[in-house]
Amino acid sequence: MPPVVQRRKREPGEIGILIGSHIVLLFWAVIVVLPLVWTFFSATRSTSEIFDGPWTLPSDLWGNISSNFSAAWNDSGLGRDLLNTLIVVSIALVLVMALGSMCAYSLARFPFRGSRLVYYLILAGNTFPIFLAIVPLFFVLKNIGLLNTFPGLILTYVAFAFPFTVFFLYPFFRALPAEIAEAAELDGAGDWRTFVQVMLPMAKPGIAAVAIFNFLGLWNQFLLPVALNTKEKNYVLSQGMYNFVSSAGYEVNYGALFAGVVITVVPVLIAYIIFQRQLQGSLSQGTIK
Repeated sequence: MPPVVQRRKREPGEIGILIGSHIVLLFWAVIVVLPLVWTFFSATRSTSEIFDGPWTLPSDLWGNISSNFSAAWNDSGLGRDLLNTLIVVSIALVLVMALGSMCAYSLARFPFRGSRLVYYLILAGNTFPIFLAIVPLFFVLKNIGLLNTFPGLILTYVAFAFPFTVFFLYPFFRALPAEIAEAAELDGAGDWRTFVQVMLPMAKPGIAAVAIFNFLGLWNQFLLPVALNTKEKNYVLSQGMYNFVSSAGYEVNYGALFAGVVITVVPVLIAYIIFQRQLQGSLSQGTIK
């Protein structure tokens, strides 16, 4: 017979805190989820139905969905913008995660004279406002011939995501046991093999978490593409959505506009769903340590 586990009786104060916290969380969930649900729902309605009421049911569900998403995907060019965004963000994310993890590991496991200064200088990049760097970046990319190009935008994304990546991964590599790295070295593994095959997999939760945060930040980036990427064929999603609204004038197809928002949001939701467990694992691991 399994032992009978007796639950501890909760104090009245604990019950009140538990109920209050659940009420606050429920209220916060409604605030977050309701606009998202309304956006998806509005993408299934025509412009007139949207103005009839916030929750007016669509008269022709599949017809509205077809026309709205077709207008957003083809007429406004969001399909091309989505492809451009996937290319730029994917390459930039791979580069910044590779460079950031190597830099964080080197600073955490191989201290040298001035390593703390280097670390603090990298962290200072997190405090630098993006808008102050727009004009210098514009002329730098123009002088090296990378203005209005994907490589120029990718390098800019990597530069601005790099300090946060190092800041986030540095404590993860610092917390990893040095004995494991020493055991790998005794087995004949060099520094590079120890990093790639031993230490990097152990920091997988932190890498997954920072990859999600970087993906969200790069995907929603607006100021840098607007200033450094003005060719319409190279537009990313944020520019495409802005151009969609500004070019429509007073005759905005709001059904297609909400369909474009759905196209912008869905990849982020898919990425979060895929890496949700890794993100939660990294947060719990950080609290345990």
